Amino acid sequence: MSTAQEKLQEQLAASFTPQLADNAAVLDQILGKSADMQQRELKLCGSSEYPGVCCFVDGLADTSIIEAILKALIVFGSDLHRDPAAMPTAEEICTTLMVNASAKPCRQVRDGIAGIVSGDTLVLIQGLDEAILVSSKGWKDRSIEEPSSENNVRGPRDGFTESIRTNTAHVRRRIKDPLLRFDATVVGTRTQTDINIAYIQDLVKEGLVEEVKRRLKRIKIDAILESGYIEELIEDAPLSPFNTVQSTERPDKVASALLEGRVAIFIDNTPVVLIVPTFFWQFIQAPDDYYNRYWVGSFFRCVRYLALIISLVLPSIYVMLVSFHHEMIPTSLALTIASGREVVPFPVLLEAIMLEIAFELMREAGLRMPKPIGQAVSIVGSLIIGQAAVAAGLVSPFMVIVVAITEISSFAIPSYSSSLALRIFRFPLLIASGTFGLLGFATVFFALMLHALSIRSFGESYMAPASPFRPSDQRDMLLRMPIWMMNDRPEFAQDTKRMGEQQMPTQQTRKGG
Repeated sequence: MSTAQEKLQEQLAASFTPQLADNAAVLDQILGKSADMQQRELKLCGSSEYPGVCCFVDGLADTSIIEAILKALIVFGSDLHRDPAAMPTAEEICTTLMVNASAKPCRQVRDGIAGIVSGDTLVLIQGLDEAILVSSKGWKDRSIEEPSSENNVRGPRDGFTESIRTNTAHVRRRIKDPLLRFDATVVGTRTQTDINIAYIQDLVKEGLVEEVKRRLKRIKIDAILESGYIEELIEDAPLSPFNTVQSTERPDKVASALLEGRVAIFIDNTPVVLIVPTFFWQFIQAPDDYYNRYWVGSFFRCVRYLALIISLVLPSIYVMLVSFHHEMIPTSLALTIASGREVVPFPVLLEAIMLEIAFELMREAGLRMPKPIGQAVSIVGSLIIGQAAVAAGLVSPFMVIVVAITEISSFAIPSYSSSLALRIFRFPLLIASGTFGLLGFATVFFALMLHALSIRSFGESYMAPASPFRPSDQRDMLLRMPIWMMNDRPEFAQDTKRMGEQQMPTQQTRKGG
């Protein structure tokens, strides 16, 4: 720890004194002369005999609340002028005067500084050995919008914002259960980022909340700027490309996870909420599966599983068949592929890698550029470059089709973070298939499967409920069964009963003739 840090910790550990000048000097030393730090001097009852100071951060504090604080202090000054000996305590001022805002006495300098930099107002009055910390948070928030990365056709349109309290309110609106809990903690020695751990007390697995708190407590870092920091520091398999922590911007997904007995982690200053434990199959599920009828939800879930397989193995299988296993291709199709490759000077493996990299470059360019320009670049670039490459004889038409179908399939996966992992897996499968044929493809593919089976997420198998096989949890894995059949929660929840028996609707018979 540096000398400046040691001095700061010593100042923060001090207590406020009855001398206003000493307290103000300590605040000046800690906060400095920053442009956004405001100190409003007060003269109670218009006399310099009873001075005071209001300290707040311009832009974080609500000016209307500060005005209410000043009005209350004017009333206090008038009473004090009539009876100077009746100096009340900070507790009495909080309970009798600060009726328009939440206020509490503050003894330690550390607590006062933490309140100021969080948007609260600190009031110092001559003669009081305690400060008064008034809740005055009032910064501007981004309006509530539908998450652009998790679109749905049917369902709620609200999404999380960068305000942690707004985000927890979204979930509280959906779950009015008094057993819903939000446990607060702070991570980051410099950013002091607020984190809330959400769970339903009688549903969450025993020991899961304690494990989440333990992992958060062991984090020693100076800054938490986004939920990705927390995700990397608490996950079970830090070297694995698989995501063992689910992230979402949708309040309905968080509410659904809490009702299954899982834990949600809210991080201030980011709209992304983390959910643990996480299972592989959840990255293929979408909110529309549950908002449409079960036939529709099950069908499109199967479509997404097909898209998962295509985006992972289609280029590898094509390269493997063309390079090593021509006998497995129908004769007419093999002749068509061969005619398309007559003028291509590169091996099929190099051709596939070149085209994959070109598509990844165009996708990344379209993502990083301004939205109107990015869409034009990605669409026009794909059309022009693909057509020009075929006309120039650099790639075959079949390869363009295979890579294009692969890229389109990757967009059908609801979880963006999961689709990124598939894009990474595609390259080792491609190289192994183009180098060793079926043997290389099978070796890498089964190595990925064994790796996925070996990892865990907060004590739960990542591939559950397929491995270990849980019969009662199969109603919402590959297919989505009707709501009236899913009467049990996942087995890791404390209370597995979700609904009563015999919830299947029955046709009403008409009485009379």
